[in-house]
Amino acid sequence: MEEPKLSEQELKARAEALLALHVPGDPVVLPTVWDAWSATLAVDAGFAALTVGSHPVADSVGKEDGEGMSFADLTARVTQITGAVDVPVSVDVESGYGEAPQRLIEGLLSAGAVGLNVEDTVHREGKRIRSAEEHAALIGELRAAADAAGVHVVINARTDLFLRQDGDEADRFNRAVARLRLAADAGADSLYPVGRHDDDTYRRLVEALPLPVNAIALPDQDDPASFAPLGVGRISFGPFLQAALATRATEILGRWA
Repeated sequence: MEEPKLSEQELKARAEALLALHVPGDPVVLPTVWDAWSATLAVDAGFAALTVGSHPVADSVGKEDGEGMSFADLTARVTQITGAVDVPVSVDVESGYGEAPQRLIEGLLSAGAVGLNVEDTVHREGKRIRSAEEHAALIGELRAAADAAGVHVVINARTDLFLRQDGDEADRFNRAVARLRLAADAGADSLYPVGRHDDDTYRRLVEALPLPVNAIALPDQDDPASFAPLGVGRISFGPFLQAALATRATEILGRWA
């Protein structure tokens, strides 16, 4: 294992702080960042924690989203981010980059991160979706690896059933809830039914799930006050903050092109 950039005590404290921010009905907003510049912008704006998005990181290094970059590419960027800010950082590890759970945990902790997203789309195997049991087993292995490392890494278990419109719509909600419940039982700390949902769907998810629910927001369009009444516990931006900045940058540059 690489020499960690933060002490075990510092990592533990940041992990505990990140977990404590997840309050249903009073959601933590984790701006999705991709480099030291965007991370510093977010912290200077007053945010207490961040998440690193795989999609914007991949775009920033000229790689494709969907594990077009390597885990080493990602952790190199995470190290730069945690070196620039002094707040807890979570990281989207996609479906794991083909790495063993122990390696994922060790790599993140060595880079100074204390949380992770992991999804059930396996990009390196034809983008198949893991079975509910297989995804839960991965969550359990990640939790065991974090326990062995002595840090309660905050695990945000993601399902792509809604995003990919997987299977029959009639039972998709129930299938998503069932697999997220298994992930919760396996050791997840929050649950991420990724996709843009209406208010009623969020309320149903919050009622059906035993852990804080992660909602995704359009930072330049959504009302920040609209999510707390739904009962969600976490808000992130996915690729949409980078996209909003890209739109504005294109407008500025277009004046000079």
